[in-house]
Amino acid sequence: MLVIDGSGASQPVAVALGESPAHQRRPAGARDNNNPKGLPYFITSPASAAGFLFAYPLRAGSVSNPNNKILWVVGVPRDGSDLHVTGHPQNATTPTMDQSFPANSSPGEIYPSIVNVPTAGCWHFDLSWGKNKTSVDLVYG
Repeated sequence: MLVIDGSGASQPVAVALGESPAHQRRPAGARDNNNPKGLPYFITSPASAAGFLFAYPLRAGSVSNPNNKILWVVGVPRDGSDLHVTGHPQNATTPTMDQSFPANSSPGEIYPSIVNVPTAGCWHFDLSWGKNKTSVDLVYG
């Protein structure tokens, strides 16, 4: 996978070991004026959401200063549905993480979150809101 820096230039990094493809373009909803400027971001697969990283690289454990804040921007209407995020290490079923984030932020189709995982490595995340589903693999150090 590729993380795109805030200038739009691509910066190859060891962010994923799985099948999530690298994308140079943001999904339709991420082109709105609500996406943060100057932050690295990634695209899910299928390309229906983007995640903007307020701290990079991501770190395992219960971290702070900075924390693992990800702003999810979805490319289809939330219709009041919470974002449900489940994750596990790639090629393993445990440990797991399971979080939900309410559809109560604005502007646009956004979900602010802090996504912590207990162990370092490549993590697979499945995201769902309403009838929509997407996934991404991210590396935590």
